[in-house]
Amino acid sequence: MTRIEHAQKGIITDEMKAVAASEGISPESLASDIAEGVTVIARNTLHNINPLGIGRGLKTKINANIGTSKDKISYDDEMKKLEALVKYGADAVMDLSTGGNIRDFRNVLIKNSPIAIGTVPIYEAVVRTAEKQGHIAKMSADELFDVIEEHAKDGIDFVTVHCGITQKAIERLREDRRILDVVSRGGAFLLEWMIYNNKENPLYDQYDRLLNMAKKYDLALSLGDGFRPGCLADATDRSQLEELLTLGELRDKALEAGVQTIIEGPGHVPLNQIEMNIKIQKEICKGAPFYVLGPLVTDIAMGYDHIAAAIGGAIAGAAGADFLCYVTPAEHIRLPNIEDVKEGVIASKIAAHAADIAKGVQGAIEKDKKMAHYRKNLNWEGQISMSFNPEKVREWRGEVPPTLQEVCSMCGEFCAIKTVERALQKK
Repeated sequence: MTRIEHAQKGIITDEMKAVAASEGISPESLASDIAEGVTVIARNTLHNINPLGIGRGLKTKINANIGTSKDKISYDDEMKKLEALVKYGADAVMDLSTGGNIRDFRNVLIKNSPIAIGTVPIYEAVVRTAEKQGHIAKMSADELFDVIEEHAKDGIDFVTVHCGITQKAIERLREDRRILDVVSRGGAFLLEWMIYNNKENPLYDQYDRLLNMAKKYDLALSLGDGFRPGCLADATDRSQLEELLTLGELRDKALEAGVQTIIEGPGHVPLNQIEMNIKIQKEICKGAPFYVLGPLVTDIAMGYDHIAAAIGGAIAGAAGADFLCYVTPAEHIRLPNIEDVKEGVIASKIAAHAADIAKGVQGAIEKDKKMAHYRKNLNWEGQISMSFNPEKVREWRGEVPPTLQEVCSMCGEFCAIKTVERALQKK
């Protein structure tokens, strides 16, 4: 039986108990939410990791992307990125590789990652087809499904599948006349395949086949947003909502089949539309976990897109998004390096934490209270321990050391905390 089937029968598994304990909630409450499809546990039955809970009432999780490209193939660099993203608090990692031996790298990642792993199988299917047959249009539906099953057999915990791209949705896209038609790489691959072959999307047309495959491995399906807006001008348009309506229907079918789903959400959204987007998704998809890329609140933050995404991520998380995909400073520019990955994770982690405080997630504000007390007591080791990047804080404090060790070098003897404490002690 799958997790959903266990939960619907009232069976509390050890895995559910472990997730509930880590989240500070009751196993019964977690099981009820899994049965309802508003929470998932992302862990392939073949992957020996701590199970990852994503969904209603749980801490907002973050994902970090790594992977090779044809311009740079270095397993060593990607493993260093993995170490960095785990160190700074990512809850999951996605392999978006398109260069080199993709399956070989995936198995290296599975062997070394202590956290949940996601992939986008169509990337590998398209790369294989292009290498062997010259054009992605020659890929067969069977070849695509074979790659998806390979990922499941290898132990991948969740896969992005762009099932909501349909012939009807493509016609809507033509009518909408977006500035940036499709910025999702997987979505673009499928759209090109469908137009060249004049066929329906096999992931939609043969959705039952996909569900049967996912059920075998208790593989969570992340229903991809192939028509997510790639600029603010295209946000919340009919193409985006057309796809979302389809994903809502597919979510219902998956729940009925006992398969867990996550719904992926938009990438570029104006600040004032973020909360509305989350509420629309939650209504259409009946509370299913929502996974957003950022969202970025401006299109012109190149080099600082991790900040634009953190702003959007905090608002999205506070409004109910459950899973944030990080964005690095290198977004839209190049393959991220290790420092980019670190900065992207920390920015996303800050956004998720801020969202959890706003949502009232149990225990979320406790670290902030500890930080306040450490500052009150001028306890620098305590303050450093509460920070998202202790090494950076310690390094910066050492660069301009204060004359008085209990304060910082910005205020020195005129420290407000020290001044007020001295004044209040006078009778």
